[in-house]
Amino acid sequence: MLRLIADFAQGRVLDFGGGIGTHALGAALCPQVEQVIYYDINPINRDFVQYRTEKMGLDKKIVFALEMPAKDKFDTILCFDVLEHLLDPSQQLLQFYQALNSDGKMIVNWYLFKGVNQEYPFHLDDPKVVETFFHTLQSYFLEVFHPYLITTRCYKKQS
Repeated sequence: MLRLIADFAQGRVLDFGGGIGTHALGAALCPQVEQVIYYDINPINRDFVQYRTEKMGLDKKIVFALEMPAKDKFDTILCFDVLEHLLDPSQQLLQFYQALNSDGKMIVNWYLFKGVNQEYPFHLDDPKVVETFFHTLQSYFLEVFHPYLITTRCYKKQS
């Protein structure tokens, strides 16, 4: 995922559901990235990432948001291992579409499956919601080819 970030992230970056901050920090280290907006609802994660940011000297490049910026535009949106936890991931995709600049990129992954033995009980896997998710994704975004054999994908807006 860090390789995809290095290849495609640029300008203003939103790290949505940034967790422990690995991807926000990775993006902030990229010379083509001007600013990273880190957003996560977990205050413990946020405090930890803020500590890491200061220790790495990136506190001028990473900004912490308490909610997703409503009207902001981004050149890159990162969202890893989050969509499968939302009640309506399609709605989140639509919000990303609105927040993404016309030539921006969205780097995202998901795992819409509870597992063979329910080992991921907090993941969404309702067939109707999953079908709507893929319909929304394919209607609004176009996958950008990358050669890495990983489940994370890069998308741009459909024109």
